[in-house]
Amino acid sequence: MRILTRLFLIFLAITGTLALYSAYGAWQVEHDYPPIGRFVDVAGLRLHYIDTGKGAPVVLVHGASTTLRDFTASLVPGLSLHHRVLAFDRPGHGYSERPAGAWPDPAEQARYLHTALIELGVSRPLLVGHSWSGSLVLAYLLNYPGDTAGGVLLAGGSHPWKGGVDWTNEVGGIPVLGTLFAHTLLFPAGQLVMENAIATVFRPESPPPGYLQRTGIRLVLRPDNYFANAEDLRRLSDYLAIQSRHYAQLDRPVLLIHGTEDGIVPAWNHTDRLLKILPDVDVVRLAGAGHALHHTRTDLVARLISDFSRRVQTVGIDAGE
Repeated sequence: MRILTRLFLIFLAITGTLALYSAYGAWQVEHDYPPIGRFVDVAGLRLHYIDTGKGAPVVLVHGASTTLRDFTASLVPGLSLHHRVLAFDRPGHGYSERPAGAWPDPAEQARYLHTALIELGVSRPLLVGHSWSGSLVLAYLLNYPGDTAGGVLLAGGSHPWKGGVDWTNEVGGIPVLGTLFAHTLLFPAGQLVMENAIATVFRPESPPPGYLQRTGIRLVLRPDNYFANAEDLRRLSDYLAIQSRHYAQLDRPVLLIHGTEDGIVPAWNHTDRLLKILPDVDVVRLAGAGHALHHTRTDLVARLISDFSRRVQTVGIDAGE
């Protein structure tokens, strides 16, 4: 019994130390990367966003594991020269609140975004979604076609896939164990693997200098942000198995931009499958580009978005929309 008692006390000591270290780490990350924008109240939630520039509106929505800083460190400076640019933290990410209870799937997150844009007086924006948020942009186009000029998917997810997600995201859905992981091991382990994880996302390209610091990506190591991100990743594939049945109904202009070497959201499973349903959408394949093409081909991607925006806005005016 004494041995078991000692082992239990050692376990408590280690767990307590890790919990304190993780709590301090989460505080330090928030201190280093505070909110940089404003807040809008939507259905009882506060959403964090930035709003800069003038011109035809472009709305940027980040993918998994990131925040709106992913765009302030890439596309916002160039796009804001010619457009009104808004970027949002998705619910539960960065500094946006997340609703309690049922999972806010892409359609629900699109609803929050739609309401926020109405509140902010944004009319017929071009929506741009990276990675996970390809699903959100498609949901928005399906549900609010008259309130948008069109959509751009940057390495966007559109269809279900096989193989599930990484175990670190799976464990977030396990009662007790997930909570223990999030409050003890997540922060120290995340710190250790962060640079390798980023390298995997960028492969075969490399992240630009200062990427880790400029994007504030360590915000995802906070427990609440982790739970939101893990849930979004775990449940997306099953959701897309249903949403993808409705893509033939899409009637808004769509631009697909995808790197030929993307190993995270491969074009063959997403862009190529979407093209079979919507053969008339615009598509640009960037040779040699990986998943983070808005960081490695920033000027080109910004120009493609801006040109597409001008084209679809002109079409909308000619059509009397």
